[in-house]
Amino acid sequence: MVELQIKRRNACIVVLGDIGRSPRMQYHAVSLLEENFNVDLIGYVDTKPLDALTHSQSNCKIHELTPVPVTNLTSKLKLIFKTFWQTLSLLIALVSIRRPNFLLVQNPPGVPTLVICYLYCAITRTKFIIDWHNYTYSILALGTINGEKSYFCRLAKWIERYFGGKANGHFCVTKAMQQDLLQNWKIGPAVVLYDRPPNQFQPIDLPRKHELFMKLSKEYPEFMPKCYADLKESGVIETTALTQKLVDGNVSYKSQRVGIVVSSTSWTPDEDFGILLKALEGYENIATARPNHFPALLCIITGKGPQKQEYESIIAKLKWSKVSIITPWLEIEDYPLILASADLGVCLHYSSSGLDLPMKVVDMFGCGLPVCAYNFQSLGELVTHGQNGFIFENHRELSEQLKFWFENFPCNPSLLESKERFRKNLHAFQSLRWHENWKTNALPMLNSYT
Repeated sequence: MVELQIKRRNACIVVLGDIGRSPRMQYHAVSLLEENFNVDLIGYVDTKPLDALTHSQSNCKIHELTPVPVTNLTSKLKLIFKTFWQTLSLLIALVSIRRPNFLLVQNPPGVPTLVICYLYCAITRTKFIIDWHNYTYSILALGTINGEKSYFCRLAKWIERYFGGKANGHFCVTKAMQQDLLQNWKIGPAVVLYDRPPNQFQPIDLPRKHELFMKLSKEYPEFMPKCYADLKESGVIETTALTQKLVDGNVSYKSQRVGIVVSSTSWTPDEDFGILLKALEGYENIATARPNHFPALLCIITGKGPQKQEYESIIAKLKWSKVSIITPWLEIEDYPLILASADLGVCLHYSSSGLDLPMKVVDMFGCGLPVCAYNFQSLGELVTHGQNGFIFENHRELSEQLKFWFENFPCNPSLLESKERFRKNLHAFQSLRWHENWKTNALPMLNSYT
């Protein structure tokens, strides 16, 4: 009897960036693996990718791009050299992959990605699909004196418009971007594929929070208790600045504990962390003046990026007594845990185009964490003020939201109704996870190209 074998299909995903810091494209890859695809994933490997992609039994092959060498060229020449280097590296990687049924590329960056991937697909007769996260030209405009009028921004916009229009299919992250692509770029209609949290972003119980705090206390003294003197007498066998574990194994919060605020970032110009620092300064002032009503805060800012060192030097000079700030780079398995252990999230992403959505908020919602988010055009597709979080326009509004949330923490009776409403709305959000949403909205298109 001849056994029927399911034919594996091939997919290629191109990320002209750090794969480990490109969660959406990694989630695409994991979902494709679950649907019996072979996956070739091209990108840089500065950060460890998901285990599902690197497991020895995985049908995913990661093709690591060679990092751009450090040079002493001027900024314009450096940009030109970087483009040529990435072009060569991407061409070498594409030659080594299995012949794909379709190639899915992340945009931005669109230069030189869209050009090279389009030419590869045209030569090999491969379906060309773009996942629009934002626009390359709008991000470039943040770092140039003339903004979108600069030569490089105008060139990037033309490349995105021309080669983007050559693609066979499109995904995008918001309805606002779908409309903009169709009306202003004559591209689409793109399939709106909202980011949804994968299963690792879940609420967790107090014992798991305690374990995380114990682990982090070995490196960050902010998680350590101020006094160990009464451990044996009180029956406490383990203690942190927030929790304690008794001899019977029960874990409880301390009656007076710090509040945890968490924010994740790539430390780029489209996030102004000066807003958060000024807001925390306002909280520091009122907490110092009214210490019986406002707890100390521990602000955890995670992530890597070009502006991190600059802000760390500013933070090091702060002389606050009620607000502490740490900037750890967490292990991949600890990031969802710290979100689930926090009391409030903060998102400072304001979007260069106004048309994307911050995945960090999706992750926070997946863990049941309410968020304070900086307002921009399409944010309302994710955050509803007073329902699943707060929206702010400036540091004063953010400071007031911090004061509102943490006044008489953790037992402010006036917040019970708000917290219950947030809990219900976030629970409803968690009911739809990434893979289920992807199967409904993305897989039909991808199946049509195999």
